[in-house]
Amino acid sequence: MPQRELQSFTVQFPSTPRGARLARHHAVRWMGERGCPPASDVSCAVALVVGELAANAVQHGRVPGRECGLRLALDRAAGVLRVEVADAASAKRLPTAAPSSSADGESGRGLLLVDVLAERWGSTPRSPVGKTVWAELRLEI
Repeated sequence: MPQRELQSFTVQFPSTPRGARLARHHAVRWMGERGCPPASDVSCAVALVVGELAANAVQHGRVPGRECGLRLALDRAAGVLRVEVADAASAKRLPTAAPSSSADGESGRGLLLVDVLAERWGSTPRSPVGKTVWAELRLEI
């Protein structure tokens, strides 16, 4: 049985809105290096998921002086990209489901979008502190 090739990318980013934009930018560039141009459906979906998870991390999981982390893991054979965004906030509850949002609300749709785009998603506690929110996207590449 042949071994699967898993390609991965990891980067730390500041727990600021600018840091979340940088995480999204790095993800799109990395996908481009794997043959998915920035305007492709795949790259756009990855940008949206990374952007939403990173924005949530810097808004809800920010700990002053601590960075957030982004990890992408691509399994081409399975056609799956795993996106992981880690923050340092342990005291916050872990997301378990996409929240409902009112039609005229200005926020609350990020995890709904992740829920639609991802095959599955969830969160896990991180040792020694923090949490990781992850999403797995099925890719046709």
